[in-house]
Amino acid sequence: MADHWAVLERELMLAARHAVLVPAKGELERSAYLLLSRLAAGGPMTIAALAEAFGLDVSTVHRQVAVVLKAGLVERVLDPGGGVARLLRVTAEGQRKLVAERGRILGCLRDILGEWPAERVAVLADVLIGYNEAVEGSEGRSWPR
Repeated sequence: MADHWAVLERELMLAARHAVLVPAKGELERSAYLLLSRLAAGGPMTIAALAEAFGLDVSTVHRQVAVVLKAGLVERVLDPGGGVARLLRVTAEGQRKLVAERGRILGCLRDILGEWPAERVAVLADVLIGYNEAVEGSEGRSWPR
């Protein structure tokens, strides 16, 4: 009998590798896609809040944000709650590129899994939701859905 934990580890490693390869061909860099996705899902955030959400150092996120700011994909806005720090918000151009990139990625997934019955795709989605929620719970930070 195979060690299920070892099989799971190998398959998650391969899934992560494949997930990196699919978006690599698009208009947005992977870090820009992730930043825009997080801001679009959860609303405007500070750089510090983004760093916390991703579990990354603030300086790393600051460099990634500088790229999307320069490209006009996000903008700095005043905190409606009166806070001193500026919030980052997706611009119309950022939203347009995010929607286009997501559509391209969905097309890739349909090309790859198009022969699967809808029920099997739904099961995979449910399993991944459960896995991601377990990881998020163990880290104490969730991704808005």
